[in-house]
Parts: sequence; C-alpha cells; structure tokens
Amino acid sequence: MNIGAAADLTGVPAKTIRYYESIGLIPPARRAENGYRHYTGFDIETLKFIQRTRKLGFTVKNVSGLVQLWHDKGRTSASVKTLALQHITEVEQRIEELQSIRKTLIDLTDRCHGDDRPDCPILDDFASGRDTGE
Repeated sequence: MNIGAAADLTGVPAKTIRYYESIGLIPPARRAENGYRHYTGFDIETLKFIQRTRKLGFTVKNVSGLVQLWHDKGRTSASVKTLALQHITEVEQRIEELQSIRKTLIDLTDRCHGDDRPDCPILDDFASGRDTGE
C-alpha cells in the first residue's frame, strides 16, 4: 500500500512516516516501479506500535528501543519493564511540573481583576521572568 493508505490505516501522518524513515525508526519502504513507497502489513503493524507508544508519551529514542525489543523474540520482559518503569518516573516528574504550572496560573488569574483596567498581574509576572509556582 502507498504512504497515504498507510497513514490512513495507522493514524500516523505521511510526513511523520517519512520522518520515522529518515531517522531509522522504521526501515525505508520498498519502492514500487513508479517510485512510490510501498508498505507491507509488517510496516503497518510497526507504525501502529510506534503510534501507541508515542501516545503514551515515550520519546522517539525510547520508542526505538521498544521497537527493537518488540522485534527481538529473545528479549526478556524485564528489559521491557525497566523501560516502562523509567517512563513512569518521567511521567510523574512531568505531572509535578504541570501541577506547579497550574498552581502558578491559578494564582495569577486570581490576582487579575479581569476588568477594563490596563493593569494586568499576569503580564507583569510574565515580564518579570521569575518563577512563582514553587
């Protein structure tokens, strides 16, 4: 199937598929006589795998490792679990950062009158460059 059909079937945009090929995340597609990329069922399954891991927030680097493990039938589940546990730690750190951002934004919006006056504590804080969320 061509890149458009592969994109439709996997939910991965054609541009992203080409990017994944360029960085070696997936092997380059075979080319038909007309020069168009041709994707196999295996390619589609790999793209779906990548799409799922990306939706779970794994970095492209970690996805590469997961794809290698997925294709390696001699892998140990411990190696996969280790990657997943590391990712949980990263997700928890991002959650803490997002909670801090939320706290800061709530504080700033609470201090803003939100009326016709030009004074705006939100913009003043942004201009100060200080971190008020911690």
